[in-house]
Amino acid sequence: MSSIETRPAGRPARPLSPHLQVYRFSWTMAMSIVHRITGVALYGGTLLLAIWLVSAAAGKQSFDSVQWFFGSFLGILVLFGFTWALWHHMLGGIRHLIWDMGLMLEADNRMMLARVTLIGSIGLTVLTWIVGLAVK
Repeated sequence: MSSIETRPAGRPARPLSPHLQVYRFSWTMAMSIVHRITGVALYGGTLLLAIWLVSAAAGKQSFDSVQWFFGSFLGILVLFGFTWALWHHMLGGIRHLIWDMGLMLEADNRMMLARVTLIGSIGLTVLTWIVGLAVK
């Protein structure tokens, strides 16, 4: 059966697209979704960075308030998530760059790159925080 059906009047209908239920969930699909989510999260993180810089320019009281938030458990959790989103999005971009060069397009290589993106982003996030806290 063709993916283009005809209407009774003889005019061709629009091509039928497969529904999401047709696809089997995979690592590459998950990493694609997470890559988009981290891209949106980076906007929020950039806004937090701008708030921090503006508070530094606004004076000691303003800066101390923002520093208090970033030093709280919630603030540290947000900063940790921002760090992970930054690493994950960067590694996802490198993964897409590799694919754009026509490399590692076979199914097993795509799955391996997706796993490396996730595991690498977690490892680099933890390493970043260990180094950051050691320098502090």
